[in-house]
Amino acid sequence: MTFHTFLIVGSSLLLGLAAGVVMHRADFCIAGMFRDVFLAGVHGMQRSLLLLIASSMVLLEAGRLAGLFPTMEVLYKTPALTNLLGGFFFGIGMVLAGGCVVGTLYKMGAGRFPSLLAFLGLLVGSVLYAEIHPAWMVVTDHLKLPLAGKTLPVHLGMTTTPMVLGLAVILAFPIGRWFRTRAMERPTVVSGYLQPWKAALLLALIGVSSCWLLGAPLGVTTSYAKMGSWMEQLFFPEHVAGLAYFQAETLMAVDRFGGRPLYGGGGPTLDGVVLLQFPLIAGIVLGSAASAMTLGEFHLSFKLPWRQAFSAVLGGVVMGLASRLAPGCNIWHLMGGGPLLVTQSLLFILGLFPGAWLGSRLFVKVVLR
Repeated sequence: MTFHTFLIVGSSLLLGLAAGVVMHRADFCIAGMFRDVFLAGVHGMQRSLLLLIASSMVLLEAGRLAGLFPTMEVLYKTPALTNLLGGFFFGIGMVLAGGCVVGTLYKMGAGRFPSLLAFLGLLVGSVLYAEIHPAWMVVTDHLKLPLAGKTLPVHLGMTTTPMVLGLAVILAFPIGRWFRTRAMERPTVVSGYLQPWKAALLLALIGVSSCWLLGAPLGVTTSYAKMGSWMEQLFFPEHVAGLAYFQAETLMAVDRFGGRPLYGGGGPTLDGVVLLQFPLIAGIVLGSAASAMTLGEFHLSFKLPWRQAFSAVLGGVVMGLASRLAPGCNIWHLMGGGPLLVTQSLLFILGLFPGAWLGSRLFVKVVLR
């Protein structure tokens, strides 16, 4: 391992550890935020999610203007209506699974068995996508939007900074009112609990640090495809070698420490995805586990109603498949592309709402009946 490689792996691991602790302490579950709205009409946590997006938007633009990292928009694809469909199916999957791709990790680190089942489902769903990748690419090409550029400011012929400042001012009004009325606070008597608004600000800092240190916003889902392809290769090596998706390089980042390009994809090879995402995943799981053990909340229990187990696996499969259809997960789009005003991410987020609504209805039918 070279020194530059050590710095990449170490930075990714530290960011993951920090994210794992923060998410566990605040129980910052994005799937739960959407589910609470559609099942119980509870809106408290969504305020913290909006704070996360708004603060990420300001920090990412400030970081770009300060020259901390190059333009991140190049890492995203040309917008297509398939991004909307990806977000829709992802919304269904994350509600059924009881956690998104990162929520699954921090809950798994805290010893929750349903999240382990959802994690295994994510691997299966990611591998299933490889079977339909060529056909999906044809559909995506037909549904690409005839727009110049990848971001909303470019589409509208505006510069990014004034639009970011304008949106920040607009969002500051409701967020400021929520702080004044203490609507951002959640009553709790649990020792070690981190208020969600504090977690939102910390996660925004972690997301910007990822751009600075790793050359890309936070993202983990290509790793799920890679893990799945390694497992599938044990049984069907020739089939894996013949799938186009496993030969493609979907990651094109730059080593922030050495300046070399970092390429990688979902195939069973050691590449840039392993360097950037595997330590991040390990860090989130370990950080959450350490936090849970420190608070005495780490409990392993494999007793689970079969309906909940089925929902977790099915949700994981749907979410893994959707993360490749989109492409990208909610963290990649909510903490990266959305705040950067990338159109692909805005379409994904738009699709997330009806998907989460339908997922909530299915959750009632499958688990709570």
